[in-house]
Amino acid sequence: MESITHLLVIDDEPGIREGCRRVLEPLGFEVAQAESLAEGLGLIEQSSFDLVLIDVMLPDGRGIDLLEPILRNDSNTICIIITGYATVELAVQAIKQGAYDFLAKPFDADVLELTVRQGLEKRRLAFEAKRAQALDSRLKEVEHEKEELARLEQFKTHFMWMMAHELRSPLSAVQSLLRTLLQGIGDPITKNQRNLINRVENRLASLQNLVNDLLALAASKNPELELQIETLDIKALLESVRNDLAPRAAERDISLRFKLPASLPRVESSLDGLKSALSNLFDNAIKYSPSGGIVVVDAYAQRDGVEISITDTGIGIPVELISRLGEEFFRAPNARHSGQPGTGLGLSLVKEILNRLGGHISIESEVNQGTTVRIWIPTEPKEAKSTE
Repeated sequence: MESITHLLVIDDEPGIREGCRRVLEPLGFEVAQAESLAEGLGLIEQSSFDLVLIDVMLPDGRGIDLLEPILRNDSNTICIIITGYATVELAVQAIKQGAYDFLAKPFDADVLELTVRQGLEKRRLAFEAKRAQALDSRLKEVEHEKEELARLEQFKTHFMWMMAHELRSPLSAVQSLLRTLLQGIGDPITKNQRNLINRVENRLASLQNLVNDLLALAASKNPELELQIETLDIKALLESVRNDLAPRAAERDISLRFKLPASLPRVESSLDGLKSALSNLFDNAIKYSPSGGIVVVDAYAQRDGVEISITDTGIGIPVELISRLGEEFFRAPNARHSGQPGTGLGLSLVKEILNRLGGHISIESEVNQGTTVRIWIPTEPKEAKSTE
């Protein structure tokens, strides 16, 4: 719905006021009228007008004196002076005080319409200029915020890498000492002590996984570390990952079903990066599926690339939380309560790798109904993307 343009005519001559109304209202303008300075001032204080036509001489004062309160109320209001005594001095004074133009009596309908339309166009352009200025200012703010976020992300990545790197050595040393104790070197240990040491070792293994994930994620975000792009046999890579994870699936009584075509296009990708991404996705499917569950892997050529889908019969993810998957350290509540260890970094790593490889990921899931993850890898040669 278009907004109505409000005009005000302040003149002590009824013929002028009525003549202006008859010309301007059919053009779609709403026209208010006042016959004195006091009445005009009252309307100005009560309402906002897009354009005001003001007689220079009113019974109770000078129309020019209304310019200041009008423009104080709205600096973009167009003020046009009506006068029967048009002089250069009057025009200069009116313009200095903020008037846009003046009409000399007598004036006809065409001159009135033209002057009003020109004034309203000036008002429109003034608003457009302000809007453009505001947008430009906001764009500069957004650019600054983007640079600040990039700086903070770089700092976070560096801190994450440094922290994980510093933790790795003492953590490995502690794990080595525990294994030495468990092997019986040194004083004999009791059954209870062995159980406690086993529990400590399991906790340390979880911490080691976190450190490894942090290092891998930090490396995937580092634009200085270029991914080695090569032509890969994606079918062979899928079978290699399956062989690596088959013992884990068998241990949990999970059936791995691969529905691969006789041949697939070769992809241009990073062997280490893509294998890491696939291993993470397969491991999640196995980890969150119950004993006796099924993990189905499909692959097929699609849109200048290869799409791989991994479907499990696991615990699923609440639909409203799917958009948060891939946030660093995020795990859905049912995943946290499943008893399965996890850092919440696996999908973050997968997303970073796929982004740099020019691929993408999508996820469909429902609680207790399983999850389907689809990734797309390009077949055409392209440089790995920077995360900057």
